Amino acid sequence: MPWRGLWLLGPALVAGVAYLDPGNVASNMTAGARYGYLLVWVVLAGNVMAWLIQYLSAKLGVVTGQSLPEVLGTRIRNRWARRAYWLQAELVAMATDIAEVLGGAVALYLLFDIPLLLGGILTGAVSMVLLLVHTRRGPRHFEFVIIGLMLLIVIGFVAGLFVAPPDAAGIAGGLLPRFADSGSVLLAASILGATIMPHAIYAHSALTRDRWGDPRQANPPSIRTLLTATRWDVTVAMVIAGSVNLAILLLAAANLPGVDGTDSLEGAHAAISANLGGMIGTLFAVGLLASGLASTAVGAYAGAEIMHGLLTVRIPLLTRRLVTLIPALAILAVGFDPTLALVLSQVVLSFGIPFALVPLVVLTAQRRTLGEHVNRTLTTALGVLFSVLLIALNAVLLWLVLTGA
Repeated sequence: MPWRGLWLLGPALVAGVAYLDPGNVASNMTAGARYGYLLVWVVLAGNVMAWLIQYLSAKLGVVTGQSLPEVLGTRIRNRWARRAYWLQAELVAMATDIAEVLGGAVALYLLFDIPLLLGGILTGAVSMVLLLVHTRRGPRHFEFVIIGLMLLIVIGFVAGLFVAPPDAAGIAGGLLPRFADSGSVLLAASILGATIMPHAIYAHSALTRDRWGDPRQANPPSIRTLLTATRWDVTVAMVIAGSVNLAILLLAAANLPGVDGTDSLEGAHAAISANLGGMIGTLFAVGLLASGLASTAVGAYAGAEIMHGLLTVRIPLLTRRLVTLIPALAILAVGFDPTLALVLSQVVLSFGIPFALVPLVVLTAQRRTLGEHVNRTLTTALGVLFSVLLIALNAVLLWLVLTGA
């Protein structure tokens, strides 16, 4: 893509923050500490699936000038069916928000010894400031802020690899798809569940709509130009997100094998600080904080879009942010284990995966929706395959978690 096309990039980088939230950190850190390099292939496979899914979401927004919730809002004619669909999508968005606010609160506790409840309030307050940037200054400024936070995430989670590089032979061995036991299957499902998130699918189509509007407007960039830029945008975003997720797993695999407590964010931070030094531990906490702040802002944006698209109700973004903070703050107020809350939020996300994936693949395969830009047969086939795999793996995750296997 020519350098002058760089100004077209941005929406995918914002949506890509969803792939770097605290749930991803916990899953990848635990996988590396428990199983070493075994699940490297899962992170890479999840990233390939995420590329196609996010591209289809962005493509829908570019071609139609509508978000996925808006398109579904017009296609689901039955009022009660539409409300039921909104309810599950809203619960998924709230579950996502819980994980992200908790991650930010834990990071503030690690960095400044701020009590978790106060940390949750501060995380929510900063997220409202970020949403205010979108409301007052527009999508482009919002993108710049989120991309800046993404840079902090990259530095925070990758720095440790320069101090203690992973084993090249171990990485190569991890490229072979296999499992060790039911625990490794559970972690693989957790990694994918934390990677492909429903709210990122809803948000990406809305972000491209916000940036480009209705493709029928006067003198817009051509749809083909935008789709080419979108492919680059998604590629850059997924390379960054995939590299960071892989770095987290490799950091744990190389330096924390068999270390107890790495299945919690606090334990992972303590183990990193003990094994790699306080500076790397601090950078890890900074990355975690940036992850919580950026991802909760994007999650709140997605939730507002879900409500607007499906119910045609537009509540002020900041008002809605205040309401959606209540569940996360309540969890912190009663002293509920943040790590357990993260795990349970991933279970709720698993329920929402089919409701976002299946309509996305169906809509982008319809000529009446995308016209000449309809998916090619191979693209649709891959979309169906990835959807089936992800839904099956999330079903496995639910079964393993609920049965305690």
